[in-house]
Amino acid sequence: MRGQPVIFGQNHFHCACSMPLPAMTPLTAPEAVGNIVAFIQLSVAPVFLLTGVGTMLGVLTNRLARIIDRARQLELRHQQSSQAGERLRLHADMRLLSRRARLVSWSISFCTSSSLSVSLIIVTLFVEALMDWHLRGVVPVLFIIGMSAFIIGLLIFLREIYLATAALRIGPLDDEAS
Repeated sequence: MRGQPVIFGQNHFHCACSMPLPAMTPLTAPEAVGNIVAFIQLSVAPVFLLTGVGTMLGVLTNRLARIIDRARQLELRHQQSSQAGERLRLHADMRLLSRRARLVSWSISFCTSSSLSVSLIIVTLFVEALMDWHLRGVVPVLFIIGMSAFIIGLLIFLREIYLATAALRIGPLDDEAS
């Protein structure tokens, strides 16, 4: 549908952001309904993007919850331990979990910002349709902001995954093996 005209009332708008948009004339009630239907069709892609970002937020919040649960277990073991070596190891593990939790929290913040930006895209599309405002440059800017925030959130998440796998221990600890 990109580049093909979409008819709103007596005007023709092109879906490509770089094409000029002629002024809209006031619409009657039937034309306004058609106008809103067309903008709903245009807002489907941002809604799918919003769904993807929302899914990522679900993954991140679950990951943060697991990190917090693990940290609480380690804190309890740290309080109950009487061996200095084990307490040092548990303290180091808790510091790593704290760093991972901060990274996931930052990732959640950036993905939430992305979600807000995409939501503003949808609102902007409807405001353009209903209020006869021409906000041509706003949608691409919001899209760039939203995608940049999402990319940064994913990169931070990738760093957290790296920290989690780098600290992964499978099997007994060296002091338990002897």
